[in-house]
Amino acid sequence: MPSLLQIVQTSDGSTTFLDTTLNETYHSVHGAIQESQHVFIEAGLHHWLRVSNRQTISILEIGFGTGLNALLTALAAEKVGVEIEYETIEAFPLAMEMVRLLNYPAIIGTNNAKSVFENLHQAEWRKPKKISPYFDFLKNDSKLQETDFGDEKFDLIFFDAFGPDKQPDMWQRSNLVKLARAMNPQGVFVTYSAKGQLKRDLVSLGLLVEKIPGPPGKREMIRATKP
Repeated sequence: MPSLLQIVQTSDGSTTFLDTTLNETYHSVHGAIQESQHVFIEAGLHHWLRVSNRQTISILEIGFGTGLNALLTALAAEKVGVEIEYETIEAFPLAMEMVRLLNYPAIIGTNNAKSVFENLHQAEWRKPKKISPYFDFLKNDSKLQETDFGDEKFDLIFFDAFGPDKQPDMWQRSNLVKLARAMNPQGVFVTYSAKGQLKRDLVSLGLLVEKIPGPPGKREMIRATKP
């Protein structure tokens, strides 16, 4: 587990943690909510809904972390009326006393944000939980390297590990191979990273890779589609 975490406020007013062991924040200091909304909701979920024209979707998240991506996805599901099956993994879960330091529900400001956020974090590990009529949730306290997701199971993958420079083992091609295998045809992979090696690895796996505008403070990010 990360040894020392410090709460920090990002530019949009939302908080995140600094892992002082890695000298890496869980989210962008330019805005935690802004980054998550841009990378995973707009460039991921909303993009997939536009191109697929479907109202059910299965999502895999690599790096549950603070739960921000799952929270925004659950709220978006209810807002647009899409049914989501959401599976996430996290090797180093946060303790609830740390989770309570995060201000996402207050910043988001919707009536149900606080209850959804608490339900996500209080859900038992490895047991499915219905968070809302639109959001089925499963979280696993496991490592990516030790997890087999099977074949053609997910429509959308959120890859939100710490950066390649801080946690290079997460970005190894062997991990990307299993994730590509787990994607359904026309499935989409999104991440905040725009590293050249990542792009080359995804291309080598047969994915159609595009660099698109990144969130505040970052020029580009990667989105890849499985033909």
